[in-house]
Amino acid sequence: MAHDKIVDHYSALARTALTGQRITDCDPTAFTDGGFGPAGYDDTAVLPDGAVRASLGCGNPVAVAELRAGETVLDLGSGGGIDVLLSALRVGPHGTVFGLDASPAMVELARRNAEQAGTSNVRFLNGTIEAIPLPGHAVDVVFSNCVINLSDDKATVLAEAFRVLRPGGRFGVSDVVTTQALDEQARQRAEQRIGCAAGSLTVQEYRDLLAAAGFVQIAITLTADHGDGVHSAIVQAVKPAIGPGLEIRPMRESDAAEVLAIHQAGLNTGQASFETTAPSWEGFTASRLPHLRYVAVDGDSGEVLGWVAASAVSSRPVYAGVVEHSVYVHPGCQAHGIGRALLSAFITACEDAGVWTIQSGVFPENAASLSLHQALGFRVVGTRERMGCHRGVWRDVMLIERRSAAVGA
Repeated sequence: MAHDKIVDHYSALARTALTGQRITDCDPTAFTDGGFGPAGYDDTAVLPDGAVRASLGCGNPVAVAELRAGETVLDLGSGGGIDVLLSALRVGPHGTVFGLDASPAMVELARRNAEQAGTSNVRFLNGTIEAIPLPGHAVDVVFSNCVINLSDDKATVLAEAFRVLRPGGRFGVSDVVTTQALDEQARQRAEQRIGCAAGSLTVQEYRDLLAAAGFVQIAITLTADHGDGVHSAIVQAVKPAIGPGLEIRPMRESDAAEVLAIHQAGLNTGQASFETTAPSWEGFTASRLPHLRYVAVDGDSGEVLGWVAASAVSSRPVYAGVVEHSVYVHPGCQAHGIGRALLSAFITACEDAGVWTIQSGVFPENAASLSLHQALGFRVVGTRERMGCHRGVWRDVMLIERRSAAVGA
C-alpha cells in the first residue's frame, strides 16, 4: 500500500473505533485463530474496552520486550494504544512510553484510551515510522505490532529505529514475514486472509536489513502459520553496547579519511602489522568484506574513534564461515573500552552472519591486543617464527582464533 492509502485506511478504522465499535483488519477466522488483535494478549483486563476493541496487531511484542522499570520505550505504529498502555504498566511511573502513528485519528483514539485508563506516563506522537520525531539515543526499547510490513521503505524504518535507540537498546517487534518469496497469487491469497501480508519481507531479507542498519543478536521466531509460507513472527535485535557518549554503527564510505588515519596511526606504533603505510580507501575496501565492518564514533561530533573489519581468508566454499579481522583504536582513545566494545559487537555480528571462526595474527610484543582478544574468547593457536622482516627486525607472529560456540559447533 502507498503511504497515503495506508493512513486513510487506518484513519477510517480509528473513526469507527471512536464510535465504540470493534474493528478488524483481516478475515474474522484469521483474526481469532491467528492471534491477531486482542486474541494475541492475555493481560488486557486492566485496559479500557476501547483500547482492546481497537487492537489490530499480529502478536504481543510487550510480552517479549522484557521491559524494565524506568525505561523509555517507543511503539512504532501505536494505533489505538494497547501496546503503549501495557508498556506503561511495565515501565512504571518513572518510565515513559511514546506511541507514534501516522494517522491523526489513531492518535486521537489512543489519547482518549490513555485518558480513560488514567495513564500519565505516555506520549502519543503524530508522524511516520520512516522519520521518527525523536532525537538520537532517546529510547531504551523500540517495538512495533504488525506495522513495519506496511512500510514501502523498511530499510529507512530500521535505520531510524537504530538511530533513536541508546547503545545496548533493544528492538522487539511482532510482524508478518514469509519463509520464501511469494508469487503474486500466493501473496493475494494471504492478503485476503490476514489483510497485512502485502509488504512482508522474507526472514532472510529481514535479517539482512537489520544487520545493514547495525543491529546484532538478530533472532526471528516464527509463531502463527497463516499458510502459503506466511507467518506471524517475533523479531528481536540489539544495538551494540558501548560507553556513554559513544555509538557503534556500520562503517560508511564517508568515514574513509578517519578510518585510514586511525589505521596509519596504528601502523606508526610498529606493533600493529608488517605494513607501514595504510592503503588507499579503494585498497581498503577491496581487501575487506562489504559487511562486518563497524566504527565507534563520538555520539555528538560523529568523529570516528576506532574501527573493526573482516577479510575473507579464502574463496573456497569450505572457508565460507572463516574470516580474518583487524581492530584499530584512535591513539588518544585507548584504554577506554572502545576496542573491547567494537570487538564484542563484531563477534556477535559474525555469529549472526554464520561465521564460525575469526582469526588474526598478532606480534608477541603487542600485549594489549593479546590480552583483549583472550578476554573475549580468542586462543593462541601457535607461533610462526621469523615470519617477516619489519623495520630491520625479523619478527614472530602469534596466530589467534575464536571458534563460535553457537555457529558450526
